[in-house]
Amino acid sequence: MELAGKVALVTGGAKRVGRAIVLELARGGCDVVIHYRRSAAEAQDVVAEVEALGRRGATVAGELSDPASWPAIVSEGVRSFGRLDILVNNASIFLTDKPDTLAEFDVATWDNILRTNLTAPVGLCRHAFPHLSAHGVGKIVNLCDISAERPWASHLAYCASKAALVAVTKALAKALAPTVLVNGVSPGIAEFPDSYSQELREKLIAKVPLRRAGTPKDVARVVRFLVESGDYVTGQVVCVDGGRSLA
Repeated sequence: MELAGKVALVTGGAKRVGRAIVLELARGGCDVVIHYRRSAAEAQDVVAEVEALGRRGATVAGELSDPASWPAIVSEGVRSFGRLDILVNNASIFLTDKPDTLAEFDVATWDNILRTNLTAPVGLCRHAFPHLSAHGVGKIVNLCDISAERPWASHLAYCASKAALVAVTKALAKALAPTVLVNGVSPGIAEFPDSYSQELREKLIAKVPLRRAGTPKDVARVVRFLVESGDYVTGQVVCVDGGRSLA
């Protein structure tokens, strides 16, 4: 896919990995719609960065746990620039402020995580599909996680949501072919939560064969590859983890 003149919608695009994806796609020539939940100021900052790269940027707010937001986010994204060619489902919930364990199992928390991390991406794919297929071949990239294959006992709902998203990515690749290609990217350490201590960070890095943490840009480059150069790639999930999933 030639990126110049294409339009991408990136959920959770105001900060961290999402921001890196937005900017990488803009460097390739995309106009980008930046979805956010609460980070309005940060989203506007990213728009300014996109415009500094010579592309157009727009923002759309939405609470992904609310099904009513899914068609609204897509429709607003299409209205921004008149088309939609790429959907990147990046936004997700990862709890660091309270337990996500069997001992602390809470139905409301579990449902909120799965709705945001799993059901919302499916809903967005559903509403985006007619637009993605309207101008040739469209692309969807879902941000999964290596925990889908190597789950953590301390983050049950998160791991379950990402494992299911891997399965959904492969199923949608079959369902939407040949007009929309669907792939996933599974980061390892891309950017630590602010709450992680230096000791914990070093402990986690020690488990990575490449002996360093990844960066948001590492992930963003693979997303760009899949949408720009992966025209014969669908139903694949690429690990960007420094070899952690092999260790």
